[in-house]
Amino acid sequence: MPIPTEPIGSVPRSPELLAALSAHDEGRLDAAALADAVSRAVAETIEAMEAAGSPVVTDGEQGKPSFATYPIAGLDHLNPDGVAIPFADGHQRTLPSLNAGPFRYRRNADSYLKAALPHAKVPVKQAVIAPSALSLLYPAGGIDGYPREQFLADLADQAEADIRGCLDAGAHSVQLDFTEGRLSLKLDPSGGVLDDFIALNNQVLDRFSDAERARIGVHTCPGGDQDSTHSLDVDYAQLLPQLFRLNAGAFYLQLASESDPDRVLGVAADHLPATARVFVGVTDPIDPAVETPEQVRDRVLAAARHLPVDRLGTCDDCGFSPFADDVSTSRDTAFAKIRARVEGTALAAEQLGV
Repeated sequence: MPIPTEPIGSVPRSPELLAALSAHDEGRLDAAALADAVSRAVAETIEAMEAAGSPVVTDGEQGKPSFATYPIAGLDHLNPDGVAIPFADGHQRTLPSLNAGPFRYRRNADSYLKAALPHAKVPVKQAVIAPSALSLLYPAGGIDGYPREQFLADLADQAEADIRGCLDAGAHSVQLDFTEGRLSLKLDPSGGVLDDFIALNNQVLDRFSDAERARIGVHTCPGGDQDSTHSLDVDYAQLLPQLFRLNAGAFYLQLASESDPDRVLGVAADHLPATARVFVGVTDPIDPAVETPEQVRDRVLAAARHLPVDRLGTCDDCGFSPFADDVSTSRDTAFAKIRARVEGTALAAEQLGV
């Protein structure tokens, strides 16, 4: 497709998988049976994504407990009372906090990629959590015998290995999920926390070659969980100039749910790095209405008025179910939106003559 289009990551888990996860949590299903259920859900998800015409697929994060916590699920030395992330509808998600070192990932993202690749007939993208998000695991009061500086050094090493493993395993692209970027400006309007996040992520990205970074992108959004967001009220103009300092080859920007997308596109155009590609969000996973291909086309054409067409792509605003227990969107709706994105992007490409 002349204008590339990619999913962001998660798709609502299948009903069979949700039942298996519940049975496993209650001790009624062993680990091997759960693994079989995950494998079936991954195969079904990839098949459905390909049937929707997607030229690049993901495993829908069927096997992840969440987009953020997959590296630490089941890890020792965690307390449940870490940083709380409040959403606009009143619910919140709470990260755990680390209580001892050294910090090590318990599972790497390449394990999900390797399980997905045999099921796919098209390239497979892999989402990973940005190290900046996991930096929030370190408690404000510190850890005896494990200073924050050593934690951050260990975290950078683990994050590099997570990304490199996916590149080496054959990922079409690797996407760093950076939803905490916009949130950081809500928690710290001075921008100091965001500066720290950018510096940490660049410390990791700078370990890759130019050719490798061309396959690494960064996704930003205001959160999307149970049909609510955590930072949609933060002005994109505060984030994008800093976001584009990241040494990545692509940026995936939530845009369909923005109230003034033309203004955001103008800011993006003013700060876009010289060689980066921008994938603009053209479907809103939170909106239950399925976009028409024509609506998607018009959103792409609007973006093309601001951004060079040869560096333009499309995506969904966010994952459809970043936490395994989020069933606010149906699988049918998710795949219908994916089909609309693919078809609408093709319509826009035809009209633009590319």
